[in-house]
Amino acid sequence: MKLLDVEQVSLRFGGIQALINVSLSVAEGELYAIIGPNGAGKTSLLNCISGFYKQDEGGIVFEGRDLAGLRPDHIAKLGIARTFQNVELFANMSVTDNMLLGRHNHFRGGIFRNSALGRFAAEETEHRRKVEEIIDFLEMEQWRKHLVSSLPYGVQKRVELGRALAQEPTLLLLDEPMAGMNLEETEDIARFILDIHEELGTTIVMIEHDMAVVMDISQRICVLDFGKKIAEGTPVEIQENEAVQRAYLGKDYETLIKGVGLS
Repeated sequence: MKLLDVEQVSLRFGGIQALINVSLSVAEGELYAIIGPNGAGKTSLLNCISGFYKQDEGGIVFEGRDLAGLRPDHIAKLGIARTFQNVELFANMSVTDNMLLGRHNHFRGGIFRNSALGRFAAEETEHRRKVEEIIDFLEMEQWRKHLVSSLPYGVQKRVELGRALAQEPTLLLLDEPMAGMNLEETEDIARFILDIHEELGTTIVMIEHDMAVVMDISQRICVLDFGKKIAEGTPVEIQENEAVQRAYLGKDYETLIKGVGLS
């Protein structure tokens, strides 16, 4: 069953064409990766899906609903959560409080209504319980009360992942979740992404430059280059695709092919 449909999406910034007639579909329960060289349009596509950018042409449909014209907060309420390339956390708040911000869509009423009916404390307790479950799931118990500013970069990225999970998304968009990490941190995040996909059943669309991770955990891959989709398929199909090899290796690809006698 299709969960997300991107149909002929184009996006321009002045004279720069960031996306050109990009189409893709993501099935419910799929772990789908988007790859491509720097400047290929990967983050621009995620920004269109999440409502941060408004595409110039084309449509985006989520669970059968057209997302055209919806604000990012409305799209989040429909069940789409995301992380960012750079850590976007409140540095002087604790891990728990940062993750509680991800629960805002689940509060049933405003603070005055809840206070008047004596419900706010009970509701906050329930949201804190949900956050504690995610903290345990992501193995962050030792940092729950720490200020984010005091944490290593890899742990901050884990907190941002947890905040997105706190929204209980149907679709989770991950923008370079392993960027800037060492090998151990990368392995941890890759493991958590697999756990989110397999244990929580969350559909994931992931942008990532670590090709070893992409090929290891993704079910299908879309390749962008200069704003165009040049390939889509399984990891094996993408590895063997000549257009993908050219996009990543450029002139070196031609030299490599000639060197091994394949041309």
